[in-house]
Amino acid sequence: MRSTSVLRCIAPLLATALLCLHFPAHVSGSQAETEELLFTILHTNDMHSALIPHSPAVDYHPDFANPATGGFPRLAAAINSIRAEKQSAGEPVLVFDAGDFLGGSAFGWLSTLGEAPELILMQQMGYDAVIIGNHEYDYGPDILAGYLMAAGYPEAHASTLVLGSNTRAPEDHLLSSGGLYLDVEIFELDNGLRIGVFGLIGKDAVSVTADTGSIEFLDQHETARANVEKLTLLGADLIIAITHSGVDEDRQLARSVKGIDVIIGGHCHTPLHQPMEESGTIIAQAGSGGQYLGKLELAFNPAEASLRVRDGDESSLVKIDTTFEPDVSIADEVSRFTGLLNNHISDITGGAFSDIMQVVAVSDFTLGNEPRLSETPVANFITDAMRFVTREVTGHKVDVAIQANGSIRQPVIPGSMDYSRGHISFYEIAETIGLGFGSDGYAGYPVVSVYLTGEEIRRLLEVAVLLQELLGDTFFLQFSGLRYSCNPANAVLFTVPFLNLPVPTTRAVTSAEFYTGEGIQPAEGPGYEPVKAGDTALYHVVADTYILSYLPMVGDMLPRLEILPKNASGEVLPEHRFSECTVHHDDGRELKVWETVVMYAASQPMGISGAPQIPEYYSDTAGRINTVWSFPLI
Repeated sequence: MRSTSVLRCIAPLLATALLCLHFPAHVSGSQAETEELLFTILHTNDMHSALIPHSPAVDYHPDFANPATGGFPRLAAAINSIRAEKQSAGEPVLVFDAGDFLGGSAFGWLSTLGEAPELILMQQMGYDAVIIGNHEYDYGPDILAGYLMAAGYPEAHASTLVLGSNTRAPEDHLLSSGGLYLDVEIFELDNGLRIGVFGLIGKDAVSVTADTGSIEFLDQHETARANVEKLTLLGADLIIAITHSGVDEDRQLARSVKGIDVIIGGHCHTPLHQPMEESGTIIAQAGSGGQYLGKLELAFNPAEASLRVRDGDESSLVKIDTTFEPDVSIADEVSRFTGLLNNHISDITGGAFSDIMQVVAVSDFTLGNEPRLSETPVANFITDAMRFVTREVTGHKVDVAIQANGSIRQPVIPGSMDYSRGHISFYEIAETIGLGFGSDGYAGYPVVSVYLTGEEIRRLLEVAVLLQELLGDTFFLQFSGLRYSCNPANAVLFTVPFLNLPVPTTRAVTSAEFYTGEGIQPAEGPGYEPVKAGDTALYHVVADTYILSYLPMVGDMLPRLEILPKNASGEVLPEHRFSECTVHHDDGRELKVWETVVMYAASQPMGISGAPQIPEYYSDTAGRINTVWSFPLI
């Protein structure tokens, strides 16, 4: 049961008396001295619209044991089973999600149609609270507001809270004026414990949000201190922060802010099989995609005001697999949303694809996305798709295609069962490269077409090395149509103190070459020409709107590496004309990155199975990005 507004109003008056005691006023003295109060927190994070079992989804079969994990129907069954077990023992259970329930699989695309499958299902599964992560902004704050309203908010707070304690929407925005998210709440458990909760989005998560519009985010540590104080005054016995920050930021939060008993975290997709402890705060996280359900069994000693984990040596993560028979009612709802999604896919592909499980191609190997900060097979496949399909759609040869690792969510894993061996479905491809949103109102980053000089492409490669050194794997750039070698140790000459501004050497790239031949670029052999410094010739480059939006910042921060997107005539395009760069089909639809990958996969030569076969070329890397370690310039 949740505290009422009346209790909130009178709690400050009682707080001083309550704080003078070392145990809650609602627990009798003898009980406080002799008994621990037990409760369990079930938790998920980074579900990313994974409504069905996946990795890969083609392996799932309702009648056979299979390696596909997750899926909301199975997750519901696990929650129901644990909740029933605990309730029979008189132990309260809370269920939380630490953000990014949206954005990942094609089911997230339904939010652009005014549907809210993830949150509606979470309400039905009995979640007590969820928080807003960075991917909830994938389609912008206006669509997020519409999504929450479609899920029944603000009235639905009565069943499942949506928290955003350091989120500040303008007063006239629906997120704020409609009361679609809250700051804090107190849960009153059946054993008398009062559990205070608040929700935070972290710095790194904010830095990679796609479109937050005019939304502001307050400092997470200052917000946490204020909320700990507020919840303490409201008489909370224990305080839980639900965060979308990542383990490193969670540990910093625990060290910096006293009074947080538990942090239920997300964002970095880390499966903590045993909770961590930092400065007396318990930290838990459950991986991603619903592969695990976190199960944190806790005991609170009112006399000592101490909290401990009861899990012992057992993993605090429950794997969501064939152990759990899907919950029938949730499965029926997922089927309903699947029907809506299939109709949508048919509409946006002109009927070429009408089922998320439709097999697009087959492969004898996984198209991997590891290691980090490196060329990868799946990135080569994606950038080749962008280069070749955009040429087909526009009728103009594309010299270079660019994609960032942050948009490539996972490897493409073919099926492994007798009934699915080698299969790659539409769902797998969309889950790998389906992020983003276009001005046409449909999901997926649009492909953009610009022209750069040879000198600017050489600068772009220097920027690519600089980004990987300063910002890590999310901003690591992958390429098709060229190859280069670099020494990352030479990326930065020095950093300007106080401004935290790196001064690039512009000497990190040791060699660079265009591929001028036809078809897939080989790792060795002819067809390569050097990318020359000072080259003023124009080259056709394709990327997506997300990457294009960052190019002006390069010149603003690092004038020596200025890159000016142009049209085919060589006219420089200012930012307000970037919309002219978007590639469209003849019928006016935007060409999406995910669409190029589906089309490219479907265009491969037919294999012996009668389906398009992914070439062996993509089983490994092809020498496009080469690290050459040598003595640094300094």
